[in-house]
Amino acid sequence: MKKAIFISIFVFLSVQFEINAQNFGLGPSIIYNFQTESFGIGLRGNIFPNKRVSIVPQLSYYPAFNKVTEFIGGVGVEVKVIKKQKFNIYGLVHGAYDNWINAEASPMAGAKPNNWNLEGGIGITNNKCFRPFLEYRYNIKFMETHLDLGFIYIFGCKQKSGYKNRNSNKCPAYS
Repeated sequence: MKKAIFISIFVFLSVQFEINAQNFGLGPSIIYNFQTESFGIGLRGNIFPNKRVSIVPQLSYYPAFNKVTEFIGGVGVEVKVIKKQKFNIYGLVHGAYDNWINAEASPMAGAKPNNWNLEGGIGITNNKCFRPFLEYRYNIKFMETHLDLGFIYIFGCKQKSGYKNRNSNKCPAYS
């Protein structure tokens, strides 16, 4: 568990130098894993380096009342594939460290507490300062799917489009 916390803190701190220069958001989510029938909670950042791409550091935790108890920390990349005035549909790729806390109780052959995950998926969100999102993801290592439902709040946001460049009146992400 200490390794997972260390890696997660490192991921979030490693992008801190970008926050002042980029549009940045942060928010919670709830997660449902269909295969393990588990509920989790999440926290994610969202950094917008350009109009189409977002870098997304994330933390997730599935508590002990689930069949699988785990802590996950990683970074994803979102690419907007459909951009409309009111919403975006994006594809995503996410790599993460997975600390499977109760792996020893699993009947799965080869279950181990320290794992790496790779996920792909699709999501939808709006372009406002407060951005609800819904994502569907597939974990290729464990062959599982899950839904993430949450929101991101964009800091320093004052425009209707949801973006504000601190150094200009123009919005770099959607101008």
